[in-house]
Amino acid sequence: MQHFFVPPSQAGETEIKITGSDVNHMKNVLRMKPGEEVSVSDGNNCRYLCRIKEYADDGEEAVLTIVNRQENDTELSSKIYLFQGLPKQEKMELIVQKAVELGVYQIIPVAMKRCVVRLDEKKAQKKTKRWQEISKSAAKQAGRGIVPEVRNVSAWKEALWAARELDVLLLPYELAKGMAETKEILASIRPGSSIGIFIGPEGGFEKEEVEEAMAAGVRPVTLGRRILRTETAGITTLSVLMFQLEE
Repeated sequence: MQHFFVPPSQAGETEIKITGSDVNHMKNVLRMKPGEEVSVSDGNNCRYLCRIKEYADDGEEAVLTIVNRQENDTELSSKIYLFQGLPKQEKMELIVQKAVELGVYQIIPVAMKRCVVRLDEKKAQKKTKRWQEISKSAAKQAGRGIVPEVRNVSAWKEALWAARELDVLLLPYELAKGMAETKEILASIRPGSSIGIFIGPEGGFEKEEVEEAMAAGVRPVTLGRRILRTETAGITTLSVLMFQLEE
């Protein structure tokens, strides 16, 4: 079943109105007709089973009749924030897509010392808009109750400051040792905790960055003896956390 998102203001008691590019997608790409059923989330963790009533306003608006309303059960109890060292463009798109599928709450691209990509403000805004579109598409595919936000690119110290109030901070690091300790750290995380994950770019973390992170309460962990690519490390960590926190 096709899944769409609307702001809460477009969800009434008996009807939901969809506007914007989703209408064109429904009508001209998917060729959906009145009477067909769709799933809609309002971003407030409420999910609606709807039936297309009509295309109104000269085809610019889809009017849906609400058949059933229920709480969305696809969200993790914990909010996971992915602080991702800025990688090359195609890698970031993959990271956003898979992180959203795995339940991430928010993605914060971070400019670190070993980042190959350097973006000025104009380019960064354009990239962020593109990544947000990918997040929305992945959220639809995964049946998410929300569309995870992709934040503007942050500097390293800004990212550490933004993470200061989270309950658990993890940094997968190729020089970290002690799988038993890592397993204990992960096992101690409880549903409902807010979690920050710091992932380095293609070149990894500078030693100074790791030291600054540890001073800020971030705990280095190991993902095994193999060195993982930046696009693999975050996905691996999110997969472990999703499995552990899923209720």
